Amino acid sequence: MERPLDCLNNLVHDDWLIGYDSRQFNQIAQELYLELTQLSAYGTPPKIILAEREPLRFLASFIAACAANCPVFLCNPDWGTQEWQQVFDLVHPDIVLGMGNGEWGTCTERLVPSVRVASRREVEVSRSMGNGHNNNSQCPIPNSIMIPTGGSSGQIKFSIHTWETLISSVQGFTEYFQLIQVNSLCVLPLYHVSGLMQFMRSFITGGKLAILPFKVLESGQILNIKQSEFFISLVPTQLQRLLQNPELTKWLSQFNTVLLGGAPAWNELLEKARFYRIRLAPTYGMTETASQIATLKPDDFLSGKISSGQILPHAKVTIRNQQGEILNSNQIGNITIHAQSLSLGYYPITRDNQADFQVDDLGFLDNQGHLNIVGRNSDKIITGGENIYPAEIESAIQATQMVADICVIGIPDKHWGQALTAIYIPKKSDISALKIQTLLKDKLSKFKIPKYWIPQQYLPRNSQGKINRQQLQQIATEFIQNPIT
Repeated sequence: MERPLDCLNNLVHDDWLIGYDSRQFNQIAQELYLELTQLSAYGTPPKIILAEREPLRFLASFIAACAANCPVFLCNPDWGTQEWQQVFDLVHPDIVLGMGNGEWGTCTERLVPSVRVASRREVEVSRSMGNGHNNNSQCPIPNSIMIPTGGSSGQIKFSIHTWETLISSVQGFTEYFQLIQVNSLCVLPLYHVSGLMQFMRSFITGGKLAILPFKVLESGQILNIKQSEFFISLVPTQLQRLLQNPELTKWLSQFNTVLLGGAPAWNELLEKARFYRIRLAPTYGMTETASQIATLKPDDFLSGKISSGQILPHAKVTIRNQQGEILNSNQIGNITIHAQSLSLGYYPITRDNQADFQVDDLGFLDNQGHLNIVGRNSDKIITGGENIYPAEIESAIQATQMVADICVIGIPDKHWGQALTAIYIPKKSDISALKIQTLLKDKLSKFKIPKYWIPQQYLPRNSQGKINRQQLQQIATEFIQNPIT
């Protein structure tokens, strides 16, 4: 397996970054690698927070840190003070890269006044005196790569990966799609696993990587690439926005493959993509698995298949009941994953990489070996003794074509245990909950039609489209306590 420095040297003469200077990338990475290697001579490699806004510097810094065997924490430079406080309390970094003028340790006093990170010179002096790290929190795994994940709680966690786990994901991807090189157009954040893995696929395989902020793309500005030779990854809300623009819809339809993940896609959106012959590849994966472990190939999608596709070669999925017994095809149960790309835990606590990873999702494997997701254990709503999964209700409401966005939750109810509550964005101001309920009567059982309907101007989703359910609970509680009359 090629190491980061080997891959960097393999690309030294290639113009592989589209829209950026490939030689500058190589120069920054090589220079930073040498500096970090020198610092490591004074003790264990320094822990690095990487919060660089500029894509080229972010990627070059990431490769330099990996090559120098430095533990690196990928961070969102747009996090607020409270989030940064969480990060610094957890990590206690030696070095911060990014967000300043290029010098280490320049951004932290502005972001979190109570925290100060050692500068480059201070790290050198401390280590030359034999003091080692300037903090008392060591990384449990050398040369680890910490990728942020927060789920729906909003509490930042770091999933512990290594170069090896990320490479396993790349190998599974290339084998599944039978590729030697992977060309990607990345419109997702590079600190997020879905953005990082697009870079990794191109970097490892010697393919091309084009980077374009989604806001720029949405405005109609596109890069001069041959879409039929490229992959692009989107989350459902991004796909929805692009399909509202006829020119961008036509542009998107010319891609080799449009990977879709990050959050569940609703049926209306999938049907619209199929109508416009978008070569969509719905995926299933997460930060803990270094992106996708199941993907539906575009030809299967266009032929009408609805699933998350087959399991990629580097992974294995079993469906188990609550007793841990493996279920047969088409039986719904808990999804358990075993993959070479599995993370080693959540910083700073490690887990056995060989252990099975049971996720919160419920699903089944059909007779063709395709993975089908039906909901989440944690989202399950029990009302009047009936188990209800919000995904079914949300899909039915989306099909009415009266809402722009929808999320169904359960709120405490003294009579029913939980009451179904729909929090939605109406497509038009004159659309009422009664109109939607009327259309649902022939599609859903009576007990599956939400009791409460709460219109909103927007729903609290993150950049990957995942909903913040804690905020929705607050919205619902306030609405019911103070109903609009």
